[in-house]
Amino acid sequence: MPTCDVCGNEYDKAFQVTQAGRTMTFDSFECAIHAMAPTCAHCNCKIIGHGVEAGGAMYCCAHCADHEGGTKDRS
Repeated sequence: MPTCDVCGNEYDKAFQVTQAGRTMTFDSFECAIHAMAPTCAHCNCKIIGHGVEAGGAMYCCAHCADHEGGTKDRS
């Protein structure tokens, strides 16, 4: 039975996600987000949506990017 790489739970409905050549196994989206989602450069929350890229950093929203003085590259 597959085992979640984050929490160690064995689960028959586990799934795999491949990102940048790294494949991990998860039992829930919560564990996948914890392991693979980028972190906001200002508030450190996990970026689950599109986020904002500014000044080479990733932010969860335009407000955090503005706080850090980043110029929006793309969203």
